[in-house]
Amino acid sequence: MQLATWNVNSLKVRLPQVVEWLTQSPVDVLCLQELKMDQDVFPLAEIEAAGYRAAWFGQKTYNGVAILVRSPLQLDDVVLGIPGYDDPQRRVIAATVNGVRVICGYFVNGEAVDSPKYPYKLEWLSKLHAYVADELTRHPQLALLGDYNIAPEDRDVYDPESWHEQVLCSTPERAAFRALVDLGLADSFRLFNQEDKQYSWWDYRAMMFRRNKGVRIDHILITPALQAKAVACVIDKTPRKWERPSDHTPVVLTLAD
Repeated sequence: MQLATWNVNSLKVRLPQVVEWLTQSPVDVLCLQELKMDQDVFPLAEIEAAGYRAAWFGQKTYNGVAILVRSPLQLDDVVLGIPGYDDPQRRVIAATVNGVRVICGYFVNGEAVDSPKYPYKLEWLSKLHAYVADELTRHPQLALLGDYNIAPEDRDVYDPESWHEQVLCSTPERAAFRALVDLGLADSFRLFNQEDKQYSWWDYRAMMFRRNKGVRIDHILITPALQAKAVACVIDKTPRKWERPSDHTPVVLTLAD
């Protein structure tokens, strides 16, 4: 079983790339973030034509998340948003797929540590933590996938000095990431890859991708039950090389049967 996460930065723009990537890399579960489209215009027909089913939580202009599963897999017990949290931004969707609880999240960016959006990010992270903790009481097999907008360590950014205490790398954000790990989850990428300069997002400007000046902010955290099945986790840079790419690229986790 393969699970992947990809911030597509507009599904309307990137739909052909999503279909192409799924043709080349037919993962069983693909979590998408930043759909940037309303609920009623989700391209379900095209997704189904590619051999996938979908559950989605759309929002125009910004945000929006979806979980795609390869047929004949089913999406069971779908939950939209964080239960009990009145959040106007559509950032979370969850479903059970083949016994695995999949939570797809588009974490708040925060803009800057002195921005009014930063306290919202910390509040949102707290609400998500409580939600995941509750889900773990019922789902020993759980994966939290998404664009976290958090680089957990200095080795996850191309220039730690310039990023020091900036948004994505600030102490409170990294503490929130560690708090999720402390629930009993593991950063699946780091189970296998300890190399430096491994990133999942690159700014469009200044040829940052070509120069590999990026940040690793797309993650898949998994429970011990899934850790026991994990055999690989990789960052697939291929779609970032395509014409009009997303600024993010997929992260793929492979689980043994």
